[in-house]
Amino acid sequence: MAAAAGDGGSVPPKSPTAEAPPASQPRLTPNTMPWERCVAGVQSALKDPLARFLREQIEKAGCTVWPTLIRAAICTASGGYTSGKGIEVCCNHMRKQDEITQVIIHELVHAYDDCVVKNINWNNCAHHACSEIRANHLSGNCHYKRELMKGFLKIKGHEPECVKRRALLSVQNNPSCRGKAAKEAVENVWDTCYNDPRPFDKAP
Repeated sequence: MAAAAGDGGSVPPKSPTAEAPPASQPRLTPNTMPWERCVAGVQSALKDPLARFLREQIEKAGCTVWPTLIRAAICTASGGYTSGKGIEVCCNHMRKQDEITQVIIHELVHAYDDCVVKNINWNNCAHHACSEIRANHLSGNCHYKRELMKGFLKIKGHEPECVKRRALLSVQNNPSCRGKAAKEAVENVWDTCYNDPRPFDKAP
């Protein structure tokens, strides 16, 4: 997730994203796709209707989403958004195209929040929790088919439980939100943020 607060705007970097993997790589998730396929997958994901819509809405709100700020990388999580720097898709954890697309849609929701929410502070547990709830809810991360593939067998009521579980895990990784602070933040903003579908009319 975002590492620092910002106004959501961005400027293009002087050079494009690297097309070769870094020399030093963290441990790979088993069965990950080759680097070249992941780089191509990032470009393919940008054509997804939800990803395209989110990029359009971010730009309408006055923040530019430069293609070079959505990039393939080698990193420790599945992906992340850093205010002022952009989105990383961690290719050492990607096994299929759907995972790449989900990461990008999820992180674009964070980018949208970073753009439109005044005075957003990613070190504020409530702000971070709200964006995580929205990103997990609006991205389709918690679609029941994806949950079943991960071994979560509950059908009824699975989606809000998944959103809350994933949001809590993300907020707990924020150094400013250790211990009870993460859970309290998620609970306190849950109703408002789970029911906020912006920029969609309703959750996709």
